[in-house]
Amino acid sequence: MSQEEVVFGLGSTTIDELVAVAHGAPLRVAPEALAAVERTNLLLAGLAASGQQIYGLTTGVGDLYKVAGVQPDVADVQLGMLRSHASGVGVPHDEPATRAIVAAIVRALSRGHSGIRPVLVTTLVEMLNRGVTPVAPSQGSVGYLTATAHIGLVAFGEGEAWFAGERLPAATALERAGIAPLVPAAREGHAIISGTYEITGIGALAVAGARALVDVADLAGAMSLEALRGNTRGYDPRLQSLRPHPGQIETARRLNALLADSEILDAHRDHRLQDALSLRCIPQVHGSVRDALAYVESAVQTEIDSVTDNPVFVVDGDELLALPGGNGHGAPVALALDTLAIAVAEVSTMSQARADRLTHAALSGLPAFLASGSLGMSGFMIPPYVSAALAGENRALAAPASVHTVPTCAGQEDHVSMGTTAAIKARQAVANAERIVAIELLCAAEALDLHAPLAAGVGTARAHAAIRAHVAPRDTDRVMAPDVDAVTTLVTDGTLGRIVAEITAAATATAPEAATAPEGDPRVD
Repeated sequence: MSQEEVVFGLGSTTIDELVAVAHGAPLRVAPEALAAVERTNLLLAGLAASGQQIYGLTTGVGDLYKVAGVQPDVADVQLGMLRSHASGVGVPHDEPATRAIVAAIVRALSRGHSGIRPVLVTTLVEMLNRGVTPVAPSQGSVGYLTATAHIGLVAFGEGEAWFAGERLPAATALERAGIAPLVPAAREGHAIISGTYEITGIGALAVAGARALVDVADLAGAMSLEALRGNTRGYDPRLQSLRPHPGQIETARRLNALLADSEILDAHRDHRLQDALSLRCIPQVHGSVRDALAYVESAVQTEIDSVTDNPVFVVDGDELLALPGGNGHGAPVALALDTLAIAVAEVSTMSQARADRLTHAALSGLPAFLASGSLGMSGFMIPPYVSAALAGENRALAAPASVHTVPTCAGQEDHVSMGTTAAIKARQAVANAERIVAIELLCAAEALDLHAPLAAGVGTARAHAAIRAHVAPRDTDRVMAPDVDAVTTLVTDGTLGRIVAEITAAATATAPEAATAPEGDPRVD
């Protein structure tokens, strides 16, 4: 199914729009944005000829800013800058990550403050729209410069790119896609490498994944609570109002909506006075993740709409001013993405604890490892091991990258953000957590089967049915990995998230006063 076109103009571009481009949506830059790019570019020649020293235009870059003079060959200088900076190592970024980085470059350059020609913007857009994906190594960036240099070379016919499933010399990939390689003009190498594009693009992917994940984690927690014959007293709106963190209140509201009309909970209302923390404190933990995510989203959204080039060019009347500065420092997003990795680790460890509890007969009151079949059946013994391994990895990924700054560039860049590492590890943490939550869902679905014929709640029943449409119950041991993959897909493709959205929206529509439970409500006494 074709995706809706995304347009980058002079207004705001959302995280979802950038992520859509990363996943293949066509992109167009609005005429007014290209006009702003052209206006600045036309004024650049006069500024360069004025005799004023302009970082990266009439001087070198980094600690070579002290070397000034007329550049003998603009194309050679710009290509040389890209070639020397294309020093990345390791496995290349995957296609969505690379496309997200290119989209972030286009977004920033199309604001008209970098001095480049409109044709550079449109060429990068053509690369995205025609499927030319640069080969950009994923290691070696302290927050900028490296992967973007590999990307920039492709626009000028150098380096390597993927096209139609083949890894090709860039010139060949461009030719097959019908794109003419450019000869770089002033600033066109420098502008591509100067901003926080790598952090921004990958960070947007991590945020979008985390936003979807936390909703499905609520669903997994609700199914686990139900399967373990827990109670919803801890989700009482009156209790939540006494500690009114926004995320906590919202999470409790979602849990109550998902579990409404549960025959399982009604039948076991007095089974246990108070549940374990991994069940009772879902609002507090998932809620704090929501609050942290709100901060992270704000930081990444601001960065998408920012110009992080150095220098930036502003038009004052008919005069162009060059303003050298530090907008390329990635600290605002690096710190936010480190926070995201910590928040995702919280989701991970709590989900793993619930999966382990579901399979622990002494804690769950259910058959050991949910194995109700023949003697010797292992059932769901091992999936919580997988969750434990991934949750352990996420605890390691939660260690902040941004504190590990080191001096670079002969001391000229003596404090760097390490934001690329922060973005990569946050995105990896989200991918791990998607599998952890999928394992909990898989275990919870099996546990809910054991409560038949009692019906699950309105939301949890729909989720159970969605899982059962792809994964059959177990009456004997079979290979577990395909089932984990199938449920992970339901997490990542939005199937389960849409159930959460529809159920919570319906609950809000029928009970807009949901923040205050009616007196005598038997579900919350």
